[in-house]
Amino acid sequence: MEYRQLGDSGLRVPVLSFGTATFGGSNDFFKAWGSTQVDEATRLINLCLDAGVNLFDTSNVYSAGASEEILGKALTGLRDKVLISTKATFPFGIGANDYGSSRLNLLKACDDSLKRLGTDHIDIYHMHGFDANTPIQETLKALETLVESGKVRYIACSNFSGWHLMKSLSVSERYGWSKYIAHQAYYSLLNRDFEWELMPLGIAENVGTIVWSPLASGKLSGKYRRNQPVPQDARVAQGGSPVMNTDADEERLYNIVDVLDELVAETGKTAAQISLNWLLQRPTVANIIIGARNEEQLKQNLDAVGWNLTVDQVKRLDKVSEILPAYPYWHQRQFPMLNTAPKLYKTE
Repeated sequence: MEYRQLGDSGLRVPVLSFGTATFGGSNDFFKAWGSTQVDEATRLINLCLDAGVNLFDTSNVYSAGASEEILGKALTGLRDKVLISTKATFPFGIGANDYGSSRLNLLKACDDSLKRLGTDHIDIYHMHGFDANTPIQETLKALETLVESGKVRYIACSNFSGWHLMKSLSVSERYGWSKYIAHQAYYSLLNRDFEWELMPLGIAENVGTIVWSPLASGKLSGKYRRNQPVPQDARVAQGGSPVMNTDADEERLYNIVDVLDELVAETGKTAAQISLNWLLQRPTVANIIIGARNEEQLKQNLDAVGWNLTVDQVKRLDKVSEILPAYPYWHQRQFPMLNTAPKLYKTE
């Protein structure tokens, strides 16, 4: 397993981590993701550790805390061998202060997560979304308190826009507080909006990227085919959260799938493995979160590492998946002499 430095920190993480949104299945939404319980979770975690994957990602809102509880039980006796990432900010309860990134909510949410996980510290604590109603200084000071107390080792964010992240980094620098070392963001062959602003920001400020939903809710898994019914065993068909749901994107999806099929024939790898490998060659990407409902899915995803697509193969995927960026990025592209374009693939 390859390990990479996570942003501007001394923390090294495996290029793959295991996402546990499939643990619990406590409501209809999360049942569509999975309903893994402790025994199966333990087997999946042992498979990960055997492959060198020691980072496990969860959130307090996954199955209303059940995901954290199951993960904590499955990691019994293994805490010193693993890294745990969890999150706060989204609603957890019906109270007026049961959501957001206020000092009140974060200190309580962290303590509650620690109890469910059965541990005394969280290795990477993410703000699951940006709270525009709480001063950034309040959020970051609360996180600094958690770091100084030893309850949190590193802080990160998720689903931020460029200005959210840049302003947060500026406030941390101004006061000498801990800063976000990583941004957990959606990025895939199907949706490359991340490259317009967040990737250049990550390059400039040395913020590592942890990718969620790298297979676009399964649309890049090889199950979706042109002129064929949508697979009914897929997450989206069962009510899970889609990341692409407009008719205008359907043709582009199948064009990407066509090229993936070509590369499947050339490499002997699966469409999912190729999609993951493409991401691992992108700037700022330090880690990809993979999920699995069963052991076979997990084993297949783990085989996305240990090899690389060629430069030509990467370029073919780049071309078929390219999209016209929104303003002002399309305008900026007209003046390449004013911009430092990120190096999107290896030249050797």
